[in-house]
Amino acid sequence: MTHETPKNGLHLPTLAIAGFRGIQELAIGRLGRVTLLTGNNGVGKTTVLEAVRVFAARGRQSTLSSLLRDRDEYAAEADDDDDKIRALDFAALFFGRSPSRKRISIGPVAIAHQLTIEEVALTEEQLSLVEGLIPELPSDGTIRSLLSRFEGTKQILPFFSMDAGSSADGRYTRAQAHAARVLGRAMGAEKSPPEIRCRSLGPGVLEDDKIAKWWNDVALTPDEDKVVDALRLVVNGVERAAVVTGHTGHRRRRNRVIVRFKGDPAPVPLKSLGDGAVRLFGVALALANSRHGFLVIDEAENGIHHSLQERFWRMVLQTAEANNVQVLATTHSRDCTKGFARAAAGYEPIDGALARINRQNGEVWAVEYPEKDMLIAAEQGIEVR
Repeated sequence: MTHETPKNGLHLPTLAIAGFRGIQELAIGRLGRVTLLTGNNGVGKTTVLEAVRVFAARGRQSTLSSLLRDRDEYAAEADDDDDKIRALDFAALFFGRSPSRKRISIGPVAIAHQLTIEEVALTEEQLSLVEGLIPELPSDGTIRSLLSRFEGTKQILPFFSMDAGSSADGRYTRAQAHAARVLGRAMGAEKSPPEIRCRSLGPGVLEDDKIAKWWNDVALTPDEDKVVDALRLVVNGVERAAVVTGHTGHRRRRNRVIVRFKGDPAPVPLKSLGDGAVRLFGVALALANSRHGFLVIDEAENGIHHSLQERFWRMVLQTAEANNVQVLATTHSRDCTKGFARAAAGYEPIDGALARINRQNGEVWAVEYPEKDMLIAAEQGIEVR
C-alpha cells in the first residue's frame, strides 16, 4: 500500500535530517518539484538520498536492510552448527555508528511529521517471543530491537546482536520478517503507516531485470510513448522499444531492451547505443514508475553528454510535474548544474531548487540558491560543485 498526495503536492517541501549515517544535523529550507544537490565528494549528498528513501518507506526493515547491503555493511559472521550467519551492521545507520542513546529523525522541518528510529529495550516476555520465532539464532548473542515512529504509529524491528568475535553493542542481523510483525502486535504497535512509492537510480546504468519490471508496468500505456520520446533526445530515428527475454548459458533467463529504428525492420540492443541512451531510458522509465511518489538519482550527469543537459532536465521537470513526482538528484558536474538551472528558468511554473551541501570539521550544512539566483550562479561559474 502506498500513500498519495494531492495533485501537484510535495511530500517533502523542506527536509531535516538528524543522527543518520554521517549527518549529525542538516536542514534544507526549500525543496522543489525537482531538487539538485551539489557538493564535493564525501559531504553527504548520497546520504541525503538514502534518508529520503527511509522516510518514504516509513522506516521499514526491508529498506534499512537494502541500504546496508548496497554498501556491503556487514558485521562479523557467527557459526551455528557450521551454518554461517552474516549480520547486517545496523549500527552503520546511526551517526557515530552506534544506536545507543541516539535517535535518527528524517522528514520535513516540522517535527510533528518526522520519522524517528531508535533502539529500545525488550521485556523478558518479548525476548521469549522472539526466541521462539527465531530458533535458529546462535546462543552466544543478544536480541535487540529498533523502534520506528511516524505520526502516532510505530513499528518494532527485532534484530540479533552478535557477541562472539565482535563488539556486541549495535551489531545486528536481520530477524525473520514475521517475527517483527508478531512482536509488533505483542507490543501493541499500531498498523504500519502506508509507504510512499520511491524509485532509486544509482550512478551506474539500470540493471536489466529492473528495466524489465518497470517496463512491464508502463507497457501499452501513454507512459510507454513518453519513455521512447525521452530516448529520442540522444538517439535519432527511434520508433519503438521493447523488453525481450532470452536464454544465456546454463539455461539462465535474461531480460534485455531492444529498439527499432524507422525504416529498419531489425531491432538492436539498447546497450549497443551507449551508456547515455541506457541512462536516459532508465531515468524516463523511473519517472513513469514514480507517479505520486519520489525519484532519487545519484550522480545524475552520468552518461548524459554536456550538450544534452538542458534538454535532459527539461524532460525531467516536465515529466515530474505531469506525474506528480518529487525528484531529488545529486551531481558533481558544472555542466549538469548549468543545464538544470537553464531548464528550470525556462519553466517557471515548475518549481526547481538548487542547494550545495558543505562539510567542515564534521558539521554539515546546505547553501540554498533562490530561484531567481540559480541561473545567475550557474552562468557566472559560482562554485556549486
